[in-house]
Amino acid sequence: MAAGQARRAGGAARAVRPGPHPRGVHGASRIYRNTYARAEYLDLAQEAFGLWRALEDEAPAVGDLLEITGGVSQGSLASREIAQAFAARGIPHEWLSADEAHERWPGLAFEGDVLHESSTAGRLHADRAVEAFLQAAAAAGALVLHDTPALAIEQRSDGVRVVTDTGTWHAGTVVVAVGAWSSTVLAGALDLADPLVVTQEQPAHFALRPDAPDEHRWPSFTHDPATPHPWPSGVYGLATPGEGIKVGFHGVGPRTDPDHRSFTPEPGQLRLLREYVARWVPGADPDHLVPISCTYTTTPDHDFVLDRRGRVVVAAGFSGHGFKFAPAIGRVLADLALEPPDAPVRAAHPAFAAARLAP
Repeated sequence: MAAGQARRAGGAARAVRPGPHPRGVHGASRIYRNTYARAEYLDLAQEAFGLWRALEDEAPAVGDLLEITGGVSQGSLASREIAQAFAARGIPHEWLSADEAHERWPGLAFEGDVLHESSTAGRLHADRAVEAFLQAAAAAGALVLHDTPALAIEQRSDGVRVVTDTGTWHAGTVVVAVGAWSSTVLAGALDLADPLVVTQEQPAHFALRPDAPDEHRWPSFTHDPATPHPWPSGVYGLATPGEGIKVGFHGVGPRTDPDHRSFTPEPGQLRLLREYVARWVPGADPDHLVPISCTYTTTPDHDFVLDRRGRVVVAAGFSGHGFKFAPAIGRVLADLALEPPDAPVRAAHPAFAAARLAP
């Protein structure tokens, strides 16, 4: 959490090697894609592509992080505005009819025109990515602590005091990127308690049918079904090698406390997800699945918070679509941390300013 030179009051620092933990980001599949019409997101996505490849080079023992599979979008997500942005930036793409798309990817069903991002979309391995980030941070001199919850942040004239359950740290600048715990940790440092909503999302891995294409031949996919439809939201999905096809609704799970989650799928949503798979993912078996439990931390406009208040830098509210941008967001946060605490914020796009969410 701390940026720059930190000193600790009370206790000795300890570094432990973690495994994936179920309360945060983990797993083998996250979508990487460029399907945004807005420049601020496309800038981050395109920067992240090169940084993911650089991270692979920094931590080769971890394995590949980004596998290009192509990505298909149907419904309003496959908008002409996105295609225009692709054309302006030279992002390879094509339009396919529903029949053409099904012939190419028989594991999926389609409606209307389908936008295919052919060579710059795919899947990220989240567990490997986290391990690669940790290795790169340690190589750069960072001390990584686990099982050390941050309880409070107090900004002072000479720096920032971070209170944990094992001691207190002092730093010139602190970067807070704590996901579902943002409102709690930032209380008093940044008034975001009301706008951030934490939900327990419930995607699932569905087994392949015997005649389905191999997992490595599936594209990542998004679908905003034509209205009226019975689903609670649009849908995203992608193959998770060894685990099947991951399919999920977007941002419609029940509100939750990240420290007291049930991890139990809501039966109604799980039933609808199985019905969706039966209708639109013919290559997956809706009766053989393993539910997943994760959290979204969502802002009212679904845009990120990348900002600074004096010596406290904040990354929050990624609203279920932030992982693909991770290394580029890291660069933005580092730039924010290096700005003078009393200077205007310049390193982050104004669209991500916290002020837009002020009461």
